[in-house]
Amino acid sequence: MRIPAAALCIGWIASATPITYVAMLSGLGEIPPDSSPGTGTAEVIIDTTANTLFVDIFSFSGLTAPTTASHIHCCTATPLTGTAGVATQVPSFSGFPLGVTSGTYTQTFDMTLASTWNPAFVTAEGGTPAGAEAALAAGLAAGDAYLNIHTTAFPGGEISGFLVPAPVPEPANFFLMAAVLIAFAAWRRLRTPSDHK
Repeated sequence: MRIPAAALCIGWIASATPITYVAMLSGLGEIPPDSSPGTGTAEVIIDTTANTLFVDIFSFSGLTAPTTASHIHCCTATPLTGTAGVATQVPSFSGFPLGVTSGTYTQTFDMTLASTWNPAFVTAEGGTPAGAEAALAAGLAAGDAYLNIHTTAFPGGEISGFLVPAPVPEPANFFLMAAVLIAFAAWRRLRTPSDHK
């Protein structure tokens, strides 16, 4: 029995496990807030089934001084406020552009590797990468993690923002997408020679 492609796509969408978080980076997001005109937008996707952490800083610009580091901090005592130690790589995400005032960054990390984490965070979370992964996943879900970009003018961080769940498409949009997939599968079936002759 053939399963329609649209049904497979819908099943995959429904069973997907990655969770997407977003952050708007600014000087006002720092604790305490600073007067930096810098801004940025970031997306972090954590997948505890594939054990991956995808970090995408779409853009950052307007920094008052060159970058020195960027990473995710976790876990604050109160959601969406306060400060915390660095959870991910130190001194910075590998490959993050340093010495610049604007740029972009994209990287996928394997959360099973010790090199993905700040050793102090691993120690504090049970001594294993699995413990660090679980702690970051819980911190992200609770609103206790933020992404920070540090510069020479602001060694403690020039722009940052708490990572919050990305907006979920409205149910109507989901059903519209499902209808499009079903229509595409039907159209394709009409254009493809039948398997039965």
